Amino acid sequence: MAGRFAPRPTRTTVRGGDVVVPRQAAVPGRVRNWVPGGVLDLGLVLGPLRRGPGDPSFRVTADGAVWRASLTPVGPGTLRVSGHGGEVRGEAWGPGAEWLLERLPEMLGAADDPGAFVPRHRLVAVAQHRRPGLRLTRTGLVLESLIPSVLEQKVTTDEAYRAWRLLVRKFGSPAPGPVGGRMWVMPAPRAWALIPSWEWHRAGVDDKRASTILRAVRVAARLEQAVTMSAEDARARLEVVPGVGVWTSAETVQRSHGAADAVTVGDLHLPGIVGWALAGDRDADDSVMLSLLEPYAGQRHRAARLILLSGRTPARRAPKMPRGDIGKL
Repeated sequence: MAGRFAPRPTRTTVRGGDVVVPRQAAVPGRVRNWVPGGVLDLGLVLGPLRRGPGDPSFRVTADGAVWRASLTPVGPGTLRVSGHGGEVRGEAWGPGAEWLLERLPEMLGAADDPGAFVPRHRLVAVAQHRRPGLRLTRTGLVLESLIPSVLEQKVTTDEAYRAWRLLVRKFGSPAPGPVGGRMWVMPAPRAWALIPSWEWHRAGVDDKRASTILRAVRVAARLEQAVTMSAEDARARLEVVPGVGVWTSAETVQRSHGAADAVTVGDLHLPGIVGWALAGDRDADDSVMLSLLEPYAGQRHRAARLILLSGRTPARRAPKMPRGDIGKL
């Protein structure tokens, strides 16, 4: 589920920690300044794009600036986003710099309409009041969200984050700009297709998930075209790929489309969290969760995010699921 937890108070706003990068002045990039139409929290907006504390394509510096390395339709690009005095500054490097800056407002939630959301429960209303800067990002990139979502299928987040980290570092390309060698752009579709079977195994990715990614990258162009569709039609196109189900398609369009209603169904923990927060039912299943979220039709994903950000979760009843590593077999 995107943006599951609130940022840690002892770290930067998106839980990225402090990262040392070379001085920007040494490699000036293209710049765009943008004034959002209201309060904007960079951590809440961009946090769902980060795949673990060691994500090689996402970093946060000590000054609170967010760095992202992306594979755009026109090539790799690095984007640095910072906020000062109600204004957002974007600086970008590489062939994809202009593409990233052109879509900076949408990435920061300009296409989102939080005013359309009406809280129906006190807990949700309080969470919304405490998080006025929450916006739903829209990256306009499908594979960038689809592939790590496939890696997260049926495993612990630690296992999925490790796989993403290892594969991007080994088969991706150094990010353009002043973070070259410190950040990495995810592999292009052909590079994913050429990863040997033993490298998937070393990264802890089983054949089922690896095969799903290989099927997806073979039709990468068709999947990327889904950004021009509605979220519902995009999900239908994604789910044509064997191995991509409702959980994966929802996790993808939440990020690529900023889909406010794409609630994650099939998640191990989310139904119990929503059930506990809204009805005191920690054993709720998907059907109960969807029933509880029915008053938020059209905004169910936003409601679920606010519930998660409220911090009201049931106490753990069993030990945390141990992390597996098929690469050691």
